Amino acid sequence: MKARLRIGTRGSRLALAQAGWVRRQIEQAHPGLTVEMVTIRTSGDRLLDRPLSEIGGKGLFVKEIEEALLAGSIDCAVHSLKDLPAELAPGMIVAAVPRREDPRDFVLTRQAGGLDALPAGATAGTSSLRRTALLRASWPKLEIVGLRGNVDTRLRKLEGGEVDAIVLAAAGLRRLGITHPHAVPCDPTDFIPAIGQGSLALESRADEVAEQLRAIEDADSRCATEAERALLMAVGGSCVTPLAAYATIDDETLTLRALIAQPDGKRVIRGRDVGNRRDAARIGRTLGERLLAEGGAEILRILEGR
Repeated sequence: MKARLRIGTRGSRLALAQAGWVRRQIEQAHPGLTVEMVTIRTSGDRLLDRPLSEIGGKGLFVKEIEEALLAGSIDCAVHSLKDLPAELAPGMIVAAVPRREDPRDFVLTRQAGGLDALPAGATAGTSSLRRTALLRASWPKLEIVGLRGNVDTRLRKLEGGEVDAIVLAAAGLRRLGITHPHAVPCDPTDFIPAIGQGSLALESRADEVAEQLRAIEDADSRCATEAERALLMAVGGSCVTPLAAYATIDDETLTLRALIAQPDGKRVIRGRDVGNRRDAARIGRTLGERLLAEGGAEILRILEGR
């Protein structure tokens, strides 16, 4: 087993907080192991002037880190699981999925009352096509504007009056220790989270490092995200597709909810499936195929020119 482990991570405050948490978990699981963090700047961190859907999607937060893994300059990587493409670089695996943080979205406004209290024409900022579609579907009175940047940047834009509301992942707020007086949680059974939201993925080669990382694996989190990512693979959606999936586990029962939407929110294809947790991947594939058959395939053809 390795005596020194180099963890690759993005350099944002949230990414460093996540990697720091992973580092502490690994050190507790393997006393005496030296764990170092290596900061890597990704394309997604550099290209902040355009929507992700126009420049390559969330995979831009992964590309350079995977290259460092392949080159051997790091031993493993810590990613937000929702940033991982459906397929990893050749030879790479998700060695561990630690305990999942709160997967919900939160709406933040400057005054109490949430989105329902905002007047017609008020602005809600987000860079997510999924959030855009769901906001337009449920709050058509709002104007949705593009908003990129890290959590602190988005909070400053809200407080500075550039937008009237923002939508952020609860997991990011919790990991940064941020509380907001007017944060309203979204119901994850309706405002379905991004695939893997709230979960971290520890990526490595299938070697001794993977064995060390498995010490901090959480079985329920792995199972739930396996179902969600199986749906992603079945649908084959790209960065231009508003797509969501969220799995919950109760004892041996897994419940998966998912949707495919038009960006304007005028059509949202929703589905739900329940089964034994041992069948997580099959449940994800089956629900994905059903969404496609019920209208999702048509949405994809229009969005992606299939």
